[in-house]
Amino acid sequence: MEGYGQDEALQFRLMTLNDIPDVMVIEHEAFTMPWTEEAFRNELTNNHFAKYMVMELEGRAIGYAGMWTIMDEAHITNIAVREAYRGRKLGEKLLDELMRTAAYLGMERMTLEVRVSNLVAQRLYEKKGFESAGLRKGYYSDNQEDAMIMWANLPPAGRSGEEEGSVMDS
Repeated sequence: MEGYGQDEALQFRLMTLNDIPDVMVIEHEAFTMPWTEEAFRNELTNNHFAKYMVMELEGRAIGYAGMWTIMDEAHITNIAVREAYRGRKLGEKLLDELMRTAAYLGMERMTLEVRVSNLVAQRLYEKKGFESAGLRKGYYSDNQEDAMIMWANLPPAGRSGEEEGSVMDS
């Protein structure tokens, strides 16, 4: 798809309750065990540790990401891109923005769980500085698959604004 590559076309913003229908489409395309609308509503209204963002292209939600920020650590809850937009490094841009946001909020480290079979995601996380720190046995209830626990150190927030391509800067 030509024309999407300009960073100006991508927008990142906080998720609102009005985004839930679009997020549910993305969620069902991306995950074998999708969260419910109620789970997202609860995250946005009741969980003070939760921070969720939407990635838009030309005003259309094509991805989202979420994290919990506790003390100085951020835990990625979910990150997903619409099926039609995968393979274009948009998941990487979404992860970059989530990591910049976490650093801006004063987080020093970030963690996540990823299916041991999801090598594509693992390679992306490794590229961004995440390292394996063990397994959670039988973590995924749909098939009892193990989850790899990964951790990364975040750059100090003062340096995050110097990075090229920060959509938050525009």
